[in-house]
Amino acid sequence: MKAVRWVLGLIVMGLHYLTLPRRGKRSEQEQKQVEQALTGYALYQLPTCPFCVKVRRAMRRLNLPLELRDVRADERHRQDLINGGGKMKVPCLRIDHSNGSSEWMYESKDIVAYLEGRFPLQKS
Repeated sequence: MKAVRWVLGLIVMGLHYLTLPRRGKRSEQEQKQVEQALTGYALYQLPTCPFCVKVRRAMRRLNLPLELRDVRADERHRQDLINGGGKMKVPCLRIDHSNGSSEWMYESKDIVAYLEGRFPLQKS
């Protein structure tokens, strides 16, 4: 089963890189504001997870340079996810609020909808 997952992961990654969406465009000032707002955000993910790929594609399309935290490669990130979010499930968007609290958002569909609503691109 591990070998099947490994092969499928390679296929997912290959298709992802072959079909990367274009980065969204913002004015330089707007992009700096977005990047400043993203300082409290992190995406806990696995590189070959199809749902994580979906979120990363949306991030690219929206031109959102979020910090990516690989829960397989870094034990500290895995423990942060379990301790803070309550479960070992990816993708998970961590949003640190200015009052010191953290919000943990699971489900790729919810994460993409949140990012599209919070950081929309201007229609040309």
